[in-house]
Amino acid sequence: MRIPCPFCGERGNAEFSYLGDAAPVRPDPKAGMAAFYDYVYTRDNPPGMIREWWQHVGGCRAWLVVERNVTTHEIAKATAASALAQGTREMAR
Repeated sequence: MRIPCPFCGERGNAEFSYLGDAAPVRPDPKAGMAAFYDYVYTRDNPPGMIREWWQHVGGCRAWLVVERNVTTHEIAKATAASALAQGTREMAR
């Protein structure tokens, strides 16, 4: 699988570290332990396109949000996480 880093260009996935699904949003501490438990341990595993966190550890060290089809491993796009954070915090969508 090749990931298109917005800073370094297309690279092999061995240069990257996978963190997980970018959709879950950390709950407010006032929501209680059940909400935090669901955030940490209860995850969906849907087929098709999802947004994931990846870090380019073998290159520029930037954090990326990669839109990838988990069934075919086809990558639609990769965006710098810093660019998304500046524009909006709507990662769950």
